[in-house]
Amino acid sequence: MTKDVLVSINGMQIARQNEESEPIEVITVGDYYKKNDKHYIIYEEVMEGFSGTTKNIIKLQEDCVDITKRGITNVHMVFEKNRKNMTCYETPFGNLMLGINAKDIRITEKENDISVNVKYALELNNEHLADCTMKMEIQSKESGAVALF
Repeated sequence: MTKDVLVSINGMQIARQNEESEPIEVITVGDYYKKNDKHYIIYEEVMEGFSGTTKNIIKLQEDCVDITKRGITNVHMVFEKNRKNMTCYETPFGNLMLGINAKDIRITEKENDISVNVKYALELNNEHLADCTMKMEIQSKESGAVALF
């Protein structure tokens, strides 16, 4: 895997009855490196309607996806298989207390590609909000075989 990567993140919240589910998709360039058997992906995100950016750091290891955001929004989310983690999500609109309970984490590593699939339950203020999926594709920019969802 090269340092320069293309990052594609696709998420879906399966909302409660009578509520609409809306997919979330981010495609951007980023930096990749591997240290102590952990994969690190770093990229910047722009939030519509706000000046400035949010720096995102994704750390991947077996059965764990760790996402840190710093900037316009601030959060440290940990997805560990069969374990509930609590975090405070700081947004320009106020703070939210989130619970993340990962049901399944699959990380597939190839020479120029890393695929991540996470299924998790999301809680807001200790109440079930949605069942969610998150898919990530991290691909070397130089590979020439960019495959998006």
